[in-house]
Amino acid sequence: MPLSPDPYAALRNAAKYVKQFRSKTFVVKLGGAVLSDPRTRKTACEQIALLWAFSIRPVVVHGGGPELDALCDALHLPIEKVAGRRITSAPVLDAAKMVLAGKLHTDLLADLQAAGVPAVGLSGVDAGLIKARRRPPVMVTEPGETQGRMVDYGLVGDIESVDTRVVEHLRSADYVPVIAPLSGGQDGAVYNTNADTVAAAIAAALHAEKLFFLVEVPGLLKDVSDPSSVISLATLSDLASLEAEGKLTGGMRPKAHAMRHALVGGVGSVHLVSGKQSDALLEEVFTNEGSGTMVVREHPVKHGGAKG
Repeated sequence: MPLSPDPYAALRNAAKYVKQFRSKTFVVKLGGAVLSDPRTRKTACEQIALLWAFSIRPVVVHGGGPELDALCDALHLPIEKVAGRRITSAPVLDAAKMVLAGKLHTDLLADLQAAGVPAVGLSGVDAGLIKARRRPPVMVTEPGETQGRMVDYGLVGDIESVDTRVVEHLRSADYVPVIAPLSGGQDGAVYNTNADTVAAAIAAALHAEKLFFLVEVPGLLKDVSDPSSVISLATLSDLASLEAEGKLTGGMRPKAHAMRHALVGGVGSVHLVSGKQSDALLEEVFTNEGSGTMVVREHPVKHGGAKG
């Protein structure tokens, strides 16, 4: 009789990664484009549930750009973004609170609960988790431009410190923290803070093994118009080159800054993974091939499930 394929080969292969990553911290940042579609949000939550079931310790950070855009549009508020970052007026900040710490936040918690994850919702304001100061006007040069211009981003917070005590308290009781990207000032002010920046700061503060960005595209692309041009492995030098060549545009620019901050801050590796493709996160973690882009500091690491 011909030998049949081993039906447990994939399980055996995944088991070595389960063992490697058991009790390790993974920070998973869910982009607004993933969350705005109930089906992709549910799929993402189911993948996070499996990580948690394997004794990996996830912390979830979420954005909400598309839903905030939709609310601003409904409220006839201007939608202004420069270099992939939102300009936040006082009315836009109120809208951000409604979305980021309200409807979208609650829907995500409900889906995580339905997937079996004991999720607890926080924002950066809770227990002083993320302290920030208002961003001063900064010089910004858009891709393709030779001269920069001063931009006032409004009520946007630049992170000054991260106090993870409330997160660690929840994790010690086996809860999964879910963090909305609002931050607090020393004077009681509330700021809108880029979710990628928050995820990187949280990952560095927790000494996370991995930071994942679940995005619309399959990963970091050599050619933004070609979804098949995924870069499997990149270093900080590669990121700098892509940025200098103008290949990082829109929301990928703050992501590149966040990836750099996380890796310099001690996070083992950062991964860009499709939030639209079913099981892409699991494939990135538990297979040799992976599914998206892994970014490391400088040393060469074989791309695949073991990833550093």
